[in-house]
Amino acid sequence: MATVEVKDISGKKVGEAALAETVFAVEPNTFAMHQVVRSQLAARRQGTANTKTRGEVRGGGAKPWRQKGTGRARQGTIRAPQWSGGGVVFGPHTRSYAFKVPKKLIKLAMRSALSAKYAEENLFVVDGFGLTEPSTKTAAATLSALGIKGRVTVVVANDDMVAIKSLRNIDKVRVITAAEANTYDLVDNVSVLFTKPALEWLEGVLK
Repeated sequence: MATVEVKDISGKKVGEAALAETVFAVEPNTFAMHQVVRSQLAARRQGTANTKTRGEVRGGGAKPWRQKGTGRARQGTIRAPQWSGGGVVFGPHTRSYAFKVPKKLIKLAMRSALSAKYAEENLFVVDGFGLTEPSTKTAAATLSALGIKGRVTVVVANDDMVAIKSLRNIDKVRVITAAEANTYDLVDNVSVLFTKPALEWLEGVLK
């Protein structure tokens, strides 16, 4: 069975946590992770870019000159695409870029991301931050004591608002609750740090 060290805020080992092999020891599926991350990023796009077609541009109701006898090319409106100030052909229009992926694929992607972090030894667990009130200084010291460097995603218990407030202003740290855990936040970093309650909660969901 896969296990990971559980440390306290000073970086000392206080125990081990058994990890479900169906969550933390699967063969990472890069296709699943790619599809889910694409879906997440696509859903974030605003899709508000918009251009006007010849039917939406103001003016151009009158034919600019008669059909024949002028020696010039026939024209029906000065708002046709070839005119300056005319409509745009094949321009972008307001749309949604979102696309859905199956729920089973989402879970597979998260299991793959967690398994990859565990295999790379970039998965850390702390028994808790031990904070009764927000303290960015204490939270930063804990990360340093745990030996975590670079970009890190910290996953805390769903009701641990004190830890969230303590961690959210630290550079290169993204803090989320266990319920908010997603593939993109698990892979867009160097390390992932769980509090023990958050790890147990998420493991129960993904089993």
